[in-house]
Amino acid sequence: MADVIMSNSKARQIAEDWVAAWNARDLERILFHYAEDVVFHSPSVVTRYGEPTGVLRGKHALREHFRRGLETFGTNVRFTIIDVLSGVNGYTVYYSRENGATVVDTVVVNSLGKGVQVHAHYRAA
Repeated sequence: MADVIMSNSKARQIAEDWVAAWNARDLERILFHYAEDVVFHSPSVVTRYGEPTGVLRGKHALREHFRRGLETFGTNVRFTIIDVLSGVNGYTVYYSRENGATVVDTVVVNSLGKGVQVHAHYRAA
């Protein structure tokens, strides 16, 4: 894949749709943003999925992780974008959660704009 600088407007468009999908609790729409071979790094993988490495591989595992998250947080799930930054082959979305936590997700995308590598970082409320 050739390196491509993602425009700010494209990064924001992707992030806004992803946040809207979470707020609508639409699992398929959330997963639309990820490649089949996604590698997902997050502290929530340890706490919710019980995986001590904090890493999930593949969309199937990510589906289960997000399903559990939606089940746990119920109708209270609410993400609000604070900022979106564009970069080479990806973007970073900085957002707040319904529980007051703030999160930064850095996403490397493939040529189709789907997340292939995701690193999530949290600050508790």
